[in-house]
Amino acid sequence: MSGDDKQIVVGRRTVLKGGAFALAAATAGISVFVPRHSKAAASKVVIKYDWLMSNGQIGDIVAVKRGLFQAEGLDVEFSPGGPNSATVPPVITGDAQLGQFSDSAQLLLARSSGVPIRIFACGFRMAPFAFYSLPKAPIRTVKDMVGKRIGIQPTARYVLDAILLKNDIDPSSLTITNIGFDMTPLMTGQVDAVTGWITNTQALSIIGPDRIDLMMKDTGLPSYANVYFATDDAVSGHAETLAKVLRAVAKGWAWTHEHPEEAVKLTVEAYPQLDLAVELKTVPRILSLSFDAATGKDGWGSFDPAALAEQISVYDKIGQFKSGAPKLEDCYTTRILDMTADDRPKIA
Repeated sequence: MSGDDKQIVVGRRTVLKGGAFALAAATAGISVFVPRHSKAAASKVVIKYDWLMSNGQIGDIVAVKRGLFQAEGLDVEFSPGGPNSATVPPVITGDAQLGQFSDSAQLLLARSSGVPIRIFACGFRMAPFAFYSLPKAPIRTVKDMVGKRIGIQPTARYVLDAILLKNDIDPSSLTITNIGFDMTPLMTGQVDAVTGWITNTQALSIIGPDRIDLMMKDTGLPSYANVYFATDDAVSGHAETLAKVLRAVAKGWAWTHEHPEEAVKLTVEAYPQLDLAVELKTVPRILSLSFDAATGKDGWGSFDPAALAEQISVYDKIGQFKSGAPKLEDCYTTRILDMTADDRPKIA
């Protein structure tokens, strides 16, 4: 990594797992980072991911394995992330033509710090972040948190603050405890709820079949996950390349929806570190995050700008935007969705 790159490192799940403040700090001053070159017009396309390739990218992987990118005339390379990985710099410099964030809040925070990137598609309809409880102290709604002991990672505390604000609940009405990423505190009775990613089937298995899930979508706080983004320049000057990528990826997700078991096998074949049995159990959940009534109407990858506006409003109220809230119109574009409207499968 170059000295310039180090000043704007943005790691995977910096929002939900690395903390919003960390991302804001990491992207401070990024506006001085000048692109060295642009490769967006070339057939070679690099996609920079926020984390390691896993079940959240199954449709993208299928697009490679099924030759869908090749059919668009693209030679696509995946650039996985990981701990301390730099997601933003390769996209800004043109070493990657587009990127994927784990959560839409990351884009909003980056934009508020002056990073010239915007959302053009969303792979998951909601963040796979959830609160998990047991029948002895069930938390089925946000109001059920009152009087309960909530275990949450310190870096994700702002998410809980935003949810409580959205639901007009005083944080002092519940007990908030810092925990790590395992589920043991719930099982040993130290807390009434723990938090984590619903797609982490292996980690959640310790809780057992009586687990009660309160998903982000049911808290009243909107969020999108697996967010595809590109620079302002790429959106304005290389929209056709982005459209080709989105067409191929959307078709990859459609094929995954139709052939989930085969898609899992292709993914594990490509990334043998993944466990076939675990991924077969997880794929129904992945598909439930990827498709809903909105994708049935508007096609895979679509999103509602009003949901982004609501996110901006809530995060602004709890003080997450240290450089000031970004303008909604600077945070997204529907141009690429419009260009691919007839090609993105409409599956509910």
